[in-house]
Amino acid sequence: MQIENLTNEQQKEALINYSENIALEQYQAELVKLQQHIERYKLKLIIVFEGRDAAGKGSVIGSVSRYLNPKHYRIVALGRPSEEERTQWYFQRYVKHCPHGGEVVLFDRSWYNRAMVEPVFNFCSEEEHEIFMKHVVPFEESMVDHGTVLVKLYFSVKKEKQALRFEQRRTDPLRQWKLSEIDLQAQSMWEQFTTTKYNMLKQTNHEKAPWYVIRSSDKHKARLETMKLILSQIEYDGKSRAIDLTPDAKIVFTASQELKLMDIHKLNNIDKL
Repeated sequence: MQIENLTNEQQKEALINYSENIALEQYQAELVKLQQHIERYKLKLIIVFEGRDAAGKGSVIGSVSRYLNPKHYRIVALGRPSEEERTQWYFQRYVKHCPHGGEVVLFDRSWYNRAMVEPVFNFCSEEEHEIFMKHVVPFEESMVDHGTVLVKLYFSVKKEKQALRFEQRRTDPLRQWKLSEIDLQAQSMWEQFTTTKYNMLKQTNHEKAPWYVIRSSDKHKARLETMKLILSQIEYDGKSRAIDLTPDAKIVFTASQELKLMDIHKLNNIDKL
């Protein structure tokens, strides 16, 4: 449809979308260069995408991977463990999906299910959760020591925005498949998820694989800042010197910064992070 046939509001939205896509494409082009560098030098990159339901993880993953060579990257989104997997070492089902040399793996949720979703919904025992929290940092340190670059991203959405996105899923026939039984409970269990988020960031942030928190109520800014952050992790051949990788301080936070904000909010009886 020609833009002149659209209403003023539709034209405005179309122009905003066009502008946002242009802004993203320069970073997506750099991601292609980064992937080629990883393939050329047989590097290994894992990017972990965590966060509350409807935090926009899928949207960001789609933008990050849009122009990548599908032969050299994988998106891993595991379902519930099988009966056999329940008897295995917890990390085993994730290890088999880790990259070989020259590959990028994007985990749409990861082993951190045991730090967030499972304890909130009692899908694991307290002992299983404690064992995970004790061993996850050494597990990641070993992974990094053996040559894997590990980037951990937590997407933070406001409670009101999460509710709006759930409603959009409920009423949009193209999005209804995204709405699960767990999603329907997420709003009522907001405080529990806040507590587990705090504990996870505090206990599993470490020098070899720090957490980065990305405000994702604005999906475009979340996509943009995620790409910038990924591109800043590895020096790669052909990197454009004109590209700006400076993080937006209103969107990207270190774990330490987020924990301080959460402490302040707790003192003031505010729970929005």
